Amino acid sequence: MTRRRIIIVDDHPLFRAALRQTLAAGDPAIVVEEAGDLVGLTAALDAERDCDLVLLDLNMPGARGFSGLLLLRAQFPDIPVMIVSAVDDGTIIRRAFELGASGYLSKSVEPAEIRRAIEMVLSGEIFVPEGIAQQTSGEQSALLRRLASLTPQQVRVLMMLKDGLMNKQIAYELSISEATVKAHVSAILQKLDVDSRTQAVILAQQVEQGQFDDSPPVLPPAG
Repeated sequence: MTRRRIIIVDDHPLFRAALRQTLAAGDPAIVVEEAGDLVGLTAALDAERDCDLVLLDLNMPGARGFSGLLLLRAQFPDIPVMIVSAVDDGTIIRRAFELGASGYLSKSVEPAEIRRAIEMVLSGEIFVPEGIAQQTSGEQSALLRRLASLTPQQVRVLMMLKDGLMNKQIAYELSISEATVKAHVSAILQKLDVDSRTQAVILAQQVEQGQFDDSPPVLPPAG
């Protein structure tokens, strides 16, 4: 029997426990672990990189909107990620697939549907909720392709810029020098094809909210 490792990432312990119980009632070869945030997930993957699936909530401490998915796809591109969320908006669901999600599961579905969806993804398929047109990689916007070119560290720096941190604070949080932060910021501006930190922050906010149009970021009025 082949062991299959799944990590649930959600900041609500009761939901993690319920989901874990649902999975335990299915395939006995599935080994389920839990993490309350992305830091805990990263620690689990650093300890053992072999992982068959990550079940990720969209909103939790340190990861709002699509920032967590973006970081995971950049840092661990070989590990499938399925979004498990209370958000059922069709546009949000389609955006998740554009960012590389292998599935999208509503928290309100029945246990049997959860097991079916996860089995599909574990088998190498994409699970798309009923009524949602599956997106293909060719339909990615130019902005998403530029975002995909960022390294994991550049994604972290971009999200910290969005949160209003200065270079010195980012350097402290990431245990790197300010010069390295400046180099990352320069690379981010170049890869995102923007001229300033402010424009990069606006793009990061759009990504977090699932707004991936290719129009240039509009700067707020001065004053």
